[in-house]
Amino acid sequence: MSKSIKISTFILRVALGWFFFYAGITKILNPEWTSLGFLEGAKTFSSLFSWFAQPDNIGWVNFLNEWGQLLIGTGLIFGALTRLASFAAILLMILYYLPGLEFPKVDHGFLIDDHIIYIFAFALMANLRAGIYWGVDRFWKKTAWWL
Repeated sequence: MSKSIKISTFILRVALGWFFFYAGITKILNPEWTSLGFLEGAKTFSSLFSWFAQPDNIGWVNFLNEWGQLLIGTGLIFGALTRLASFAAILLMILYYLPGLEFPKVDHGFLIDDHIIYIFAFALMANLRAGIYWGVDRFWKKTAWWL
């Protein structure tokens, strides 16, 4: 792979990592933050998302959201478990995309919005094994085939 592709992949990985890390840490540090309003406003699969918003569930949903973003971001920044972090980010982006979907329109577009673009970026990083370019995954790549 060319050096310019490696550098571009590295920059994309760190930028997306920072984006997720910052989103997670600001949620963790804000005791007022909750995903309740977002979940209650779901336009698609509203019964699923209202189940997530129930008092018995909102605690673990918020925890997974906050810490999931923080850990995804940390993994991407350091290039550690990058494929796992990318797949987790894809799942999170799907869960963010669906509530705003009123087929075929989304909050900021027609079928395609920023969540779909992120999904493609994370799929690209997973397939390119982005963590092996100046990341921790390069040390594990010979022993862990799933990286």
